[in-house]
Amino acid sequence: MLPDRIFSTFQTASQGLAVQREKIAAASRNIANSATTAPPGSEGGYRTQSVQASSPGLEPFERVLADSVSTLERSHPRHLESPSAARGPLRSSVPQSLGPQFDVVETENFRYDYDPVHPDADENGMVRYPDVDLVQEMTRLVSANRLYEANISTIEAEKEILKRSMEI
Repeated sequence: MLPDRIFSTFQTASQGLAVQREKIAAASRNIANSATTAPPGSEGGYRTQSVQASSPGLEPFERVLADSVSTLERSHPRHLESPSAARGPLRSSVPQSLGPQFDVVETENFRYDYDPVHPDADENGMVRYPDVDLVQEMTRLVSANRLYEANISTIEAEKEILKRSMEI
């Protein structure tokens, strides 16, 4: 059962890393495309992206907890006496949704600048750019980078704890 717990913990941490990695990527794409334009009347052009993360909820955690409790070995017959504490083989199915889930969302916000000589200017001389706030995007980038580093530190600490527990 220990390998399932380790797998579950590392899987959750890696999903947290994936969220922060995608936030870094979205902020980088926004910064890189802040000055891109599209010809007037076209549906193309860059749209500002953001990452919306959500927690998996309580149900997957309760399922994992119930599975781990029901597969504990008893050292005394009275331990874990309850109708739901069934003895059985170890379950190796770890839910895929223990960590945070995320979606990349594009917004339809644009800013218009007056530049009649620009090749993508409309008949009024207005050029459509994605509405990217560079200060906000840099803040998101730095924040996501720090959270990514914190997740890495957590994984390293857990690996060290597991390594030391094997020495006991």
